[in-house]
Amino acid sequence: MTNFIPVFPLSIVVFPGEMVNLHIFEPRYKQLVNECHAEGKPFGIPTVIDNRLNEMGTLVRITELVKVYDNGEMDIRTQGMRVFRVLELIKTVPDKLFSGAIVNYPDNIEGPGKRDLMNKVIIAVRELHRLLNISKDFHKPDEELATYDIAHHAGLTLEQEYELLGLLQEVQRQEYLKRHLGKVLPVIAEMETLKERVKLNGHFKNLSSFKFED
Repeated sequence: MTNFIPVFPLSIVVFPGEMVNLHIFEPRYKQLVNECHAEGKPFGIPTVIDNRLNEMGTLVRITELVKVYDNGEMDIRTQGMRVFRVLELIKTVPDKLFSGAIVNYPDNIEGPGKRDLMNKVIIAVRELHRLLNISKDFHKPDEELATYDIAHHAGLTLEQEYELLGLLQEVQRQEYLKRHLGKVLPVIAEMETLKERVKLNGHFKNLSSFKFED
């Protein structure tokens, strides 16, 4: 399917199903949000990297208009719906301040993927959080977690998150996260070991002395 959507380019990656809070302050996007909210229409968030608009993005819907300020700025809650590909950017839309795009929606296989592989990814993400001394609640049982649920919590860069957005099969996304965590975890673990060694320097050490044989 191909259609026209209003677009709100941002330097973020939104995954399908993800909840995203946005503060709207530019006049063109205030117009976009007011129109989409009034008409119950979704809009697109294509990802911007290094000031360049990329072809992949995510269609989102407004779930709540949280607050409207006196100057017209707004706080809104949105939810990612589906991945799209920009076919043509329409910079100037008649009678609108915002831009739009002609997009299509590539087939995206979400599903369970490989459950044993996903379990390894979840264990690795939890180990990463343990090493970094942070706590995350994914608000789902482990057996229901998918890559989109944990991708933002796996230490990916924006560029890597965008690469993940372009993978359109759950198994591919699981493999991507597994490889990433396989590279990151040994580095973080070594840093933790180094931190402990540095902490010991200058402290009184309780060491067993060498015992000479009689």
